[in-house]
Amino acid sequence: MMSTNTMREKLYDYIRVAGDKKIKAIYMMLEDEITEDAEWWKNNAFAEELDRRYAAWQSGKEKAYTLEETHAAIEELKKKRKNK
Repeated sequence: MMSTNTMREKLYDYIRVAGDKKIKAIYMMLEDEITEDAEWWKNNAFAEELDRRYAAWQSGKEKAYTLEETHAAIEELKKKRKNK
């Protein structure tokens, strides 16, 4: 059986060149799932998890990183990989 990554690549390639009629059919089959994923704020469990993490961060129980800190860490990792 082919790997999930291979399947994903094949689907991506197929969708890029598929005709309008096929794209509409595929979208209609997956529309509910696509919409559900895109509207994360309607997912109560996910919203509750975000609220829990935010409260933990505010109370000091969990560490959080600023956007600047995140970018700096990414740049540092890039430098380390480049120097290998």
